[in-house]
Amino acid sequence: MAIALDKVNLAIIRHLKEGRKSFGKIAEALSITENTVRSRVTKLTREGVLNVTGLVSPEAIEGHRVVMIGVKLDNMDLVIKGEEISHLKGVVSACVVTGRFDLMLTVLLNENFGILEFYTEEVSKVDGIHAVETFVVYKSYNMNVPYIL
Repeated sequence: MAIALDKVNLAIIRHLKEGRKSFGKIAEALSITENTVRSRVTKLTREGVLNVTGLVSPEAIEGHRVVMIGVKLDNMDLVIKGEEISHLKGVVSACVVTGRFDLMLTVLLNENFGILEFYTEEVSKVDGIHAVETFVVYKSYNMNVPYIL
């Protein structure tokens, strides 16, 4: 059963957007105890609702680039294929979407692992892909990704 995201949980999550904000400062801002913040963050993390992780702006890492890739599948195994593709090298996220594509991927590339390598070494392993369309991100706003390469 999923954990309830009440007002306090949502307020804690908003404060954690700042990343390194201490539980003490969050508790003070919300007029609750530091132990309450700590136990709620622990429970949210354990339940898979919250993932505290370091993210980086891809533009800040020399030689790295993000591409968005629309994927059209041969069949309607959207969830199965989305899960499979999400584990390919370079994939930051894979989403089942509406519109002309079945899946949208966010992929992090670098000088040693570019779009050609992604398609020939990773995507080629996946059966059932009908077509792909690549969208190169030249400039992003508020995009931060885990460093996975």
